[in-house]
Amino acid sequence: MSDPFFHPVSGFDLPRFAGVPTFMRLPYVPHGHERYSDVQIGLIGVPWDSGTTNRPGPRHGPRQLRDASTMIRAQHPTSGMRPYETVNCADLGDVGPNPADILDSMTRITAFYDQVLAAGITPLTAGGDHLTSLPVLRSLAKVHGAMGMIHFDSHTDLFHSYFGGTMYTHGTPFRRAVEEGLLDPKRVVQIGLRGTMYDTEDRDFAAANGIRLILIEEFHDRGVADVMAEARDIAGDGSTYISYDIDFVDPTYAPGTGTPEVGGPNSYQALQVVRELEGVNIIGADMVEVSPPFDPSGGTAFLGMSIMFELLCVMAAQANS
Repeated sequence: MSDPFFHPVSGFDLPRFAGVPTFMRLPYVPHGHERYSDVQIGLIGVPWDSGTTNRPGPRHGPRQLRDASTMIRAQHPTSGMRPYETVNCADLGDVGPNPADILDSMTRITAFYDQVLAAGITPLTAGGDHLTSLPVLRSLAKVHGAMGMIHFDSHTDLFHSYFGGTMYTHGTPFRRAVEEGLLDPKRVVQIGLRGTMYDTEDRDFAAANGIRLILIEEFHDRGVADVMAEARDIAGDGSTYISYDIDFVDPTYAPGTGTPEVGGPNSYQALQVVRELEGVNIIGADMVEVSPPFDPSGGTAFLGMSIMFELLCVMAAQANS
């Protein structure tokens, strides 16, 4: 059982539209707080999108996700999991990026996560664009070594560079992560890939390094359960990172993102794939690319936060096993 200090504020005690928004109405426990070392799963915002190459906006994602998360309640509707009563969860605040300097921002992000991991906290991140994952992985690799990854996305993010030599964009993080030895490519699976292409460079890199690509056609033909059974086999028993780009979901259900691609999963399938992560050794996870300027109804942010709750439930069950 978790410490009641870490339980969220109930909508029966304070209306959901009232109070200072934190992730899922959990207590705010920044580094230096007397209860910091008691946190088991920490929710973290990375309000940064300097890796974006087209439509900006994910820097505003964590704030909107926090606001949307006031609608998240205490119990999972089908599993019955009550994560806040299972592990100590808290909002650890935001990493302060340098919006004018990509390299400095990545250094700041890695340093923030070094503190999180030194306290024994498992991170659950709200981005930010997908370059956010790279500095997080740099920190995790110091503890866990080369990791596996289950990656939900329309895009591989395996490109070598953009614009003739820019190495750090939201299209390159996992190419860098493989090159830096942060990921074991033979334990990496990317699910939901689709959309028009510049060329096959990213897919050629995946094939040369043993990364499993599951295109959207295969996903729809095989179904969630079958695809995710293979994903679990690829990840195996080793340390595994979960990276979830909201553009994995069809833009009918998640329009608020910078690089939408049609033909994707619906919002129910978006939840199902996370439920099928049970048994994976998850050492961290992220939800990225929610872009409030393209989300006027707030529906994308609520879906993103609902996916984060699903991730939290899987991670809490693992921590309690």
